[in-house]
Amino acid sequence: MLEYLTSLNDHNLPYPDTIHPIVVHFVIAMVVFAFFCDLVGYFTGRTHLFEVSWWNMLVATVAIFVAIIFGQFEAGLAQPYDLAKSVLNLHTLVGWSLSGIIAAITAWRYVIRSRNPNKLPIHYMLVGLFLTLIVGLQVYLGDELVWVYGLHTVPVVEAVKEGILP
Repeated sequence: MLEYLTSLNDHNLPYPDTIHPIVVHFVIAMVVFAFFCDLVGYFTGRTHLFEVSWWNMLVATVAIFVAIIFGQFEAGLAQPYDLAKSVLNLHTLVGWSLSGIIAAITAWRYVIRSRNPNKLPIHYMLVGLFLTLIVGLQVYLGDELVWVYGLHTVPVVEAVKEGILP
């Protein structure tokens, strides 16, 4: 078992496939769904959706740190070539920023929920929209790393190992 954990496979990982995208898609879905619930609850008066949104944000706050841990680990093993480095660095910066933003918004949401669980201020809704847009940017950057630059794909890993990609 130790041999399996210390050797890298053809994806340049010590485990079968990347874990970061699995966890991060969970975070993406929870943040977007939380904003959707807030939006529907705000405009329809279905305030029970605010509770759904709160729990989604709370779990997303914990999960984003798990996503970052695996993201940092897997980025370190990716051996990014020169063209991919700037996108990977931006993706990392936005990811760490998102962790702070999501934690702050969740803390703010806790205060709002404590004061009046049946009402959301318009400012919170605007911040939720802003958060959703930043998450969209982060999704774009992550997709670019996989689908354009091919990080952790077998052909790119082989090309880096053979010195074809600088």
